[in-house]
Amino acid sequence: MEDRGYADAYWASIDDPRAFWRRAAEQIDWFEFPTSILDTDDNGTPRWFRGGKLNTAWLALDRHVAAGRGDDVALIYDSPVTGHIDRYTFAELTQRVARVAGGLADLGVGKGDRVVVYMPMIPEAVIAMLACARLGAVHSVVFGGFAAPELAARIDDAKPKVVLSASCGIEFQTVIPYKPLLDEAIELAESKPTRTVIVQRPQCSAALIEARDLDWASWEAESEPVGWVEVDAWDPLYILYTSGTTGQPKGVVRDNGGHAVALNYSMGAIYGCDAGDVYWAASDVGWVVGHSYIVYAPLIKGCATVLYEGKPVRTPDAGAIWRVIAEHGVKTFFVAPTAFRAVKKEDPDAELKARYDISCLDYLFVAGERLDPPTYEWLKSVVHTPVIDHWWQTETGWSICANMMGVADAPCAPTRPGSPSFPVPGYDLRVFDDDGNELGPDQEGNVVIKAPLPPGTLPTIWGDHSRFEDAYWSRYPGFYLTGDGGYRDADGYVYIMGRVDDVMNVAGHRLSTGELEEVVAAHPAVAECAVVGIADEDKGQVPLGLVLLKDGVNAELAALEAELVQMVRRRVGAFANFKQALVVPRLPKTRSGKILRQVIRKIADGDPYEAPSTIDDPAILEEIETAFGERGVGRAG
Repeated sequence: MEDRGYADAYWASIDDPRAFWRRAAEQIDWFEFPTSILDTDDNGTPRWFRGGKLNTAWLALDRHVAAGRGDDVALIYDSPVTGHIDRYTFAELTQRVARVAGGLADLGVGKGDRVVVYMPMIPEAVIAMLACARLGAVHSVVFGGFAAPELAARIDDAKPKVVLSASCGIEFQTVIPYKPLLDEAIELAESKPTRTVIVQRPQCSAALIEARDLDWASWEAESEPVGWVEVDAWDPLYILYTSGTTGQPKGVVRDNGGHAVALNYSMGAIYGCDAGDVYWAASDVGWVVGHSYIVYAPLIKGCATVLYEGKPVRTPDAGAIWRVIAEHGVKTFFVAPTAFRAVKKEDPDAELKARYDISCLDYLFVAGERLDPPTYEWLKSVVHTPVIDHWWQTETGWSICANMMGVADAPCAPTRPGSPSFPVPGYDLRVFDDDGNELGPDQEGNVVIKAPLPPGTLPTIWGDHSRFEDAYWSRYPGFYLTGDGGYRDADGYVYIMGRVDDVMNVAGHRLSTGELEEVVAAHPAVAECAVVGIADEDKGQVPLGLVLLKDGVNAELAALEAELVQMVRRRVGAFANFKQALVVPRLPKTRSGKILRQVIRKIADGDPYEAPSTIDDPAILEEIETAFGERGVGRAG
């Protein structure tokens, strides 16, 4: 918990960041305390806690056992799709992690080596991550919904020695084989892992390839436990790939020291949690929320964390969220607005909630996409506990803005619909116009953060520091470009209005328009295309494809659309929700040839727009409006 009020804590972090983060660093156990709190590396990037020695897995597990909490519950695995609920104590989880780390060491994995984890939401996924951290190896978790080419791209970038996977995942009651996707990805990848280890699930047994694949159960059972490896605060803990505007994934790097300090701080100061509390982040370990708030932050803080293998609806019904909260005594719940939009759609009056006693719930946090005011108001009427919108990114690893529940004056101010409230300590947030001038209240512009970013944020892009500089720091030197547009009102509340680049947010998942356009453009009938994210009541945004056909091609439109949908499913994954493609005679562009995606999006969403002065032919916008209306696309239809 933060014993100061919000304003005191925030300005202390801005006025004297070294003193502020020294105090936070003293709240975790180091093998050697840092020699310098804030420094710069060889690239000139600000870095935190030079010289500090620690081990993140030891912080999350062993130290709690040593403190006498070995019998306390650390991990609650709740899987309505399989009917299993299992609980693991800190002692039990430590033993399994030590044994799996030993198995990885036997396969030649050591400090600095990479391991790709491609798994569903099962305990072995958490164990795999922590086992890598125990060895000082660098894990890269790939969301199980990604198709083989996307997995192959990440394998080629991370170059892992070993891949840890499972025979299948389960979506609702559908079994999704993972092993064929993994085999295809390895075939496609130029960088081949030496071994893969497969968790054989009862719902789907996978054929193992001799000399490469190992069965997880026997491999773990035959392995000898190993101790933890001391790492430096600046050593990488993991790589997590996020969509870039080029379509080429960016490997966000997280270091060990800043990550541990920031997440430990956030659990108390933001989420109001302490050792022994039950925390549930309803996400996936393939996304940043799963890394930060299913695995590392709760365990470092000494909380019990919920690992949920299911959906908010149809597993078995729209009361699933309330059941998990009540059954496990969840104090703080963190979820994307998409989940509650699905619940609201199937149970608009929250009648299923009446079956469960959720009086244990103190705080409900939402993030991952914008919390629209109707969903916010519905939640406020349903849960009768604080509903806290907060905003952060894969790159930052924890909140940029939040109404903090663990400060002395919590909540620091009343929440407002559509706003994640105020910047969190450490984030010097500004709003700039395109020329770098700071804007005043209620003026929308580019949201930026003044250097240095606080601990826990990305120090580089894996293997490509120039991309880190170009993507985040080149436009406004000395300021991190978030890529989001927004404004602050006269009272200082922050409002995030959405991406200003070509990245869309589909049910909390960031997707690059370039990535989808590459797939659509590969169809032999397509001469040119554009993909934009348009508003969707359930998922926040969904992709819409606009395609120009090659001369002389007379494609049947329904069949073409179906083929494009299947291509995106195979190349990217079903979670992309690509379901609409519209044939148009031409695309709106500037005279220099840039496609006006933001204008297309505004037309589809029924929002006001202005034709830029650089547009090649303003008449095309009327054609697009007419086409959208005839097809019933978005709000324009």
